[in-house]
Amino acid sequence: MKLILASQSPRRRELLEMLGVPHTVFVPDTEEVCDRTALSPEELVMGLACRKARAAAEQLTAAGHDLSDTVILSADTVVALNGIILEKPADDDDARRMLRALSGCRHEVFTGIAAAGRGMLSVDVQTTAVFFRTLNDETIERYIASREHCDKAGAYGIQSRGSLFVDRIDGDYFNVVGLPLTRADELLLSTFGAGLHDFA
Repeated sequence: MKLILASQSPRRRELLEMLGVPHTVFVPDTEEVCDRTALSPEELVMGLACRKARAAAEQLTAAGHDLSDTVILSADTVVALNGIILEKPADDDDARRMLRALSGCRHEVFTGIAAAGRGMLSVDVQTTAVFFRTLNDETIERYIASREHCDKAGAYGIQSRGSLFVDRIDGDYFNVVGLPLTRADELLLSTFGAGLHDFA
């Protein structure tokens, strides 16, 4: 079986490479627009992950690709503080606002994962609690200057400089990076009888 990662996230690609899982990246042309105020974080990420997986399957099939021996894996991650979803920052001021809000607080990271293939579509969600230490303005400004906050939900990345903000976590570390590996492996096994290492 072949694995297609329907995601433009370099972090998700790097996690699969870390495991030695051969895969192809295909970024589907799909909108992530929806009424986010009407959905819980869990509902949102599962819905968007399913949308990406379906779009990838439809677009690859329309392009003439034979997907009979292929599984498409997709994911979507958000950060939520007190139930309020923090998107990727729109600009530096938005990133400052998020980091100040997260400072000294607990928040949750939600990742929805979807797997599509052989006429089946399965979805699951993983949640991790993250506890930030208190951040002063100088620390926040130094981080903004690094540009690491760009294109990251909640305006930080735990796998690099943003790790210095984290006092502790409760749950799956890789979920905070963007792809809960154990949950993805379990989803693939339960749906297709093949886990991540079966692609390796």
